[in-house]
Amino acid sequence: MNWYHSVFELIDLRSFSNLWYWIMLAVVWSTTSHWVLGVPFDMIGRARRHGGQAADDLHVLVRINVNRMLYIVHVSGIWLLAFTFFLLTALVTLGFWYWVEFAQALFLIVAPMALVGVLTLRTAHKAAALTEGGEQLYRLLNRHRLIVQVIGMVSIFVTSLWGMWQNLQLGGLGA
Repeated sequence: MNWYHSVFELIDLRSFSNLWYWIMLAVVWSTTSHWVLGVPFDMIGRARRHGGQAADDLHVLVRINVNRMLYIVHVSGIWLLAFTFFLLTALVTLGFWYWVEFAQALFLIVAPMALVGVLTLRTAHKAAALTEGGEQLYRLLNRHRLIVQVIGMVSIFVTSLWGMWQNLQLGGLGA
């Protein structure tokens, strides 16, 4: 067996037929739904149940992460927005105009993550505007996580449908 053939079969750029792509997709969405405004979700539950030091730690961590995000957007938000649109446009052009499967696969991850980024900034603004923490903050963080999970489920569903269609087309079984 040829060594090059084995290596390139392992890191095949036909993304939708590659197990590593699907593992990465699951890890991306699992991680994204676990970290809410930079805070691990288990910390939110612990703060809600036990209060005290856990709640204080949560409030401090949320405040630090929210201030950091808002500062970054204030300083370089236009450049981040321009780069994000450039990246999305390049992936759409390569993926759906020139039919580069790798670009399609990346787009199906990056586009929903851009939506999550906008949602995160919106939630950060709401968290910064909260006058009192406690239950309001817990509800805000839980609602954010739920919306991120819904975006993730829809994204995984659409990606799997597109991937199956691509595999059927390239496998010779499609129309």
